[in-house]
Amino acid sequence: QVQLRESGGGLVQAGGSLRLSCAASGRTFSSYSMGWFRQAPGKEREFVAAVSRGGKATRYTDSVEGRFTISRDNAKNTVYLQMNSLKPEDTATYYCAASTGTYMSSSFDYWGQGTQVTVSS
Repeated sequence: QVQLRESGGGLVQAGGSLRLSCAASGRTFSSYSMGWFRQAPGKEREFVAAVSRGGKATRYTDSVEGRFTISRDNAKNTVYLQMNSLKPEDTATYYCAASTGTYMSSSFDYWGQGTQVTVSS
């Protein structure tokens, strides 16, 4: 089992940047594929990005491709989401998640409590 805690959210102007972090407990962090999801008010939760166990493979939803970068540091049990060129439509609660499957999996087993990102126009 792994516990996840996100940080780094906040209020930023459109065009700005934020870096989210997700710290994981436990000694088996490197055995999980990791992902970021987001949920805007009144909308369903959506996939944002995922990274493989070793950190070399990534995938993104189309709307953030080229603007967001997911990465991980297995020595620090942490996964990051660097968000650049932020848009008001990126406003959401962002969740970190861990999967026992591959980074291409749509099934994630463990979730953090979320961190709020608000982008003003």
